[in-house]
Amino acid sequence: MAGAPGPGSHQAPLLVACALGIEQVALRSGRRPAGPVRVLRTGMGPRAAEAAVAAALAPGGAPEAAVIASGFCAGLAPGMHPGDLVVAEEARDADGATPCTGTGLLVAALARAVPGATVHTGPLTGSDHVVRGPERAALRATGAIAVDMESAATLRTALCHGPRPVAAVRVVVDAPEHELVRIGTVRGGISAFRVLRAVLPAFYEWHRSLLLPRR
Repeated sequence: MAGAPGPGSHQAPLLVACALGIEQVALRSGRRPAGPVRVLRTGMGPRAAEAAVAAALAPGGAPEAAVIASGFCAGLAPGMHPGDLVVAEEARDADGATPCTGTGLLVAALARAVPGATVHTGPLTGSDHVVRGPERAALRATGAIAVDMESAATLRTALCHGPRPVAAVRVVVDAPEHELVRIGTVRGGISAFRVLRAVLPAFYEWHRSLLLPRR
């Protein structure tokens, strides 16, 4: 599989990058896998993500780590609800698109880790600000199914530091019919937090599956 580690890379860790403290708390407070997984808080926005991921993958850090961008996102597709999962096929922004590795593996692993959760797959687009109203519709018209601020920058930066598996998995906290400014925001946030708490074992399963030798 493109971007998968080569022989002898079974010790390579998994780096899960998120922007916010509440996302880091959610990811760390769920069931922890046995393997080497680091949850990195990058700070908000693409520039902060670039700087934090570059530092984490520098020599002396974890230069061979597989990278997953995670946290919350805004859903763009009608019918999305807070707590839905988004598994990106690619992460886009103004600087281009980064294909994701092993999307099907992630979808299957998430179905086991978060039974009953709705999982959407498709392009994830980036923005440098919170997206609302007409801008949400314009992004949807490009074919993207969700938007966040850091995933595209995270994955692009990761690959700039060498070939590796990269992916983006987000939990919808804000959707067309459930915008954050509306009543029900707290309930939606709790739903998204609970789902995000459950995903780390699926990330580890994805990582481990990519390292298995081909038959």
